Amino acid sequence: MPIQFTWTDVEEIALRLCAEHPEVDPLTVRFTALRALVEGLEGFAPPANQHVNEKILEAIQGAWHEEREDARADDE
Repeated sequence: MPIQFTWTDVEEIALRLCAEHPEVDPLTVRFTALRALVEGLEGFAPPANQHVNEKILEAIQGAWHEEREDARADDE
């Protein structure tokens, strides 16, 4: 059974987005698209009472960008 995570697991989400979408520049992704990408990740299972807001999406976007930059630096 895959590990389950929710909206507040920002680092886990960023790692998975980086792995599944290495070609995407996170800073170009609109929040509506980002939400859909996160909701499509295997293991994503937020409780019914947990809602996402702009602050959480900004944190995810920033962490994804940082993870992508780290991966690029490792490749050099």
